[in-house]
Amino acid sequence: AVRIADAATVRLLRPGDRVDVIAAEETVSGGGARVVARGARVTEVPEPADGTGGADGTGDGGALVVLSVPRSTAAGLAGASATARLAVTVW
Repeated sequence: AVRIADAATVRLLRPGDRVDVIAAEETVSGGGARVVARGARVTEVPEPADGTGGADGTGDGGALVVLSVPRSTAAGLAGASATARLAVTVW
């Protein structure tokens, strides 16, 4: 499972969708983005625990999505999520 920064985007996803996951990082010299997973299959879109789609009720806390990816890609996603905001693009 990965947390996508925009909860509204996650609500558009359905199991079976294919997505690319993009990590957007902000640095002192500006921002950068990179694709960390290509063609990941959505296996589940869990309902938010609080029913709102975000930790504060606005969706700003992002939302979880469960993806099926190779082990090496999973490690890259975990690392990217620790330092960057994640976004998805649907195929």
